[in-house]
Amino acid sequence: MTDNPTNGRPRSSRPLTRGEERAQSIPTPSRSELAERITELERDLETAREQADDNTRSWQRTAADFANYRRRIEQERGVMTQLSNAVLISKLLTVLDDFDRALASVPEDVHEGWVEGIQLVERKLRTVLESEGVTPIEAVGTPFDPNLHEAVVHQETNEYPDNYVIDEVQRGYRLGDRVLRPALVRVANNPRGVPSGGASATTDMNPNTGPKEN
Repeated sequence: MTDNPTNGRPRSSRPLTRGEERAQSIPTPSRSELAERITELERDLETAREQADDNTRSWQRTAADFANYRRRIEQERGVMTQLSNAVLISKLLTVLDDFDRALASVPEDVHEGWVEGIQLVERKLRTVLESEGVTPIEAVGTPFDPNLHEAVVHQETNEYPDNYVIDEVQRGYRLGDRVLRPALVRVANNPRGVPSGGASATTDMNPNTGPKEN
């Protein structure tokens, strides 16, 4: 007599494969276990997102720090270059001073062509310095400024306003906005505070020759 299943189909006598045996041996989780597993996965996902956000913020801070570092290095490199230029330019200024003194005291019997040649070299040197950002500091006929001028003499006078620059002993120069060398000057000491005659310095003083003659 053959046993038949209740649905009328004969029971299979084929043995289970190893894969089927493994599949049947895996326990089927209950609904509560599945819900608990989903909750656990959601917590893991939230933790991973928070860690990713932390990593992103850390990367952004690192990128900002690196950008600041590069900017600081570039600024320091620029300062070092400017300082190196300043040292070289300061040495060239002494040569320019020699040209100024030579041209200010040319003997009368010197050949005119020689003087023109010296003037040409002086202009070329001055042009090179100007191309590097070197400009002379205004001095004669201006109020004394300790940031720009260095007083070598205070002279009693009624011809200039008090504390005004009378004369320039050595020309000063700037390198960009930085004072490369202050101007050495003579400064007026006028107890009355104004030039004789009461005229203002801005209208009666010539920055190159002093007060105008009436």
